[in-house]
Amino acid sequence: MAESFALWMPEPLAYLLAGVIQALLLTLLVAGGALLFIWMERKIAGRIQDRLGPTRVGGKFGWLQSLADGLKLLAKEDTMPRAADALLFRLAPYVSFCASFGAFMLLPFAARWTALDVPISVFLILAILGLEVFGIILAGYASGSKWSLFGAMREAAQVVSYEVPLGLCVIIPVMICGTLNLVAIAEMQRGWFTNWLIFHDPFTFIAFWVYFTCAVASVNRAPFDLAEAESELVAGFHTEYSGLRWSFFFMAEDGSMFLVSGLASILFLGGWNGPIPLLDLAGWSYTSPLDPFRWSGYVANLLGMLNFMLKAVVGVTLMIWVRWTLPRLRIDQVMRTCLKYCVPLAAFCFLGAALWTYAFPSGAFYRQGVPAGVVREMPQWDVPALYSAPAAQVQTPQNPRPVSRTEPATPESPGTS
Repeated sequence: MAESFALWMPEPLAYLLAGVIQALLLTLLVAGGALLFIWMERKIAGRIQDRLGPTRVGGKFGWLQSLADGLKLLAKEDTMPRAADALLFRLAPYVSFCASFGAFMLLPFAARWTALDVPISVFLILAILGLEVFGIILAGYASGSKWSLFGAMREAAQVVSYEVPLGLCVIIPVMICGTLNLVAIAEMQRGWFTNWLIFHDPFTFIAFWVYFTCAVASVNRAPFDLAEAESELVAGFHTEYSGLRWSFFFMAEDGSMFLVSGLASILFLGGWNGPIPLLDLAGWSYTSPLDPFRWSGYVANLLGMLNFMLKAVVGVTLMIWVRWTLPRLRIDQVMRTCLKYCVPLAAFCFLGAALWTYAFPSGAFYRQGVPAGVVREMPQWDVPALYSAPAAQVQTPQNPRPVSRTEPATPESPGTS
């Protein structure tokens, strides 16, 4: 985007304008997603509990109920306890929200649609997402309430513990693909659904569900919401918050739900690639010789983005379903689930996937590899030809020179993508 703006304005101004537009789009995504997920939470909870949920505001389905709640929170009085640390108390909600929002800058929504395309995007997303717990710790400490402090300490112990198996599960797709770039990992799963990494071997299939369990715990969702625990901590770390600052905590939680679901989609479920490669079969891509203006590529990316967002929303729906189905665990049960089950399972899946990849590089099914020209003009992706034919060579009309399995993609060898 910035390069396009730089054609008709100074380069610093072009990058500034591109950054503002991307930040606004991501802000609308997080805020709009929060409105949607709050409405979904109430409707799904109502159906599970054999009731209707919101029906009055916004017509038959109550789709304006979340907006009405947002206006109510804007109008509520913003109170602060006398014993609270004023600076940290005000700062905590924004720290949580900024951590969740910052990770969205590295989340790709389609092959060329991401705010920051960096070679280590997987590592940076996990690092930034882990900062959200600092806002919760600040909120609990600065509130001047022992119940808030208990909730914050529970969250700190929970998140730090579950980051270990979560990281092990994330490393498995990274090891199989040989890259930390999320765009490259998703593009390696192009083609039929058998190319998705969840079907690479039995260990990645198990790792996906371990990842989902740890992701639910890392975003503080029931049955792992011990940081809130309304029945014993009177809402936990945000007991003393009200109004708009209270809503920022839940905007961060809803944004993190979408983020970890989107990350699971890219790492295990093909990202923006559908189960049937209809667009690839039709030849719709940026490199189509029949489309000099690349309109087919933009349409393909738009449909891919909708596919990706649908997968992420399905993941959020599953989290909501789990919340209203399973009872809340005790803190000892939460820690036991992590240390006694999730960590050994994640380590077992990592070792098994490593041995499977060594013995069967093409996975459980035959893989044809990523179509030629996917990484054209984008040499920073570093896409090895892991899913090529068993001969470990790729040869296309655009690239008559055979390329080895471990050679990174370059502009001179677009067929290795």
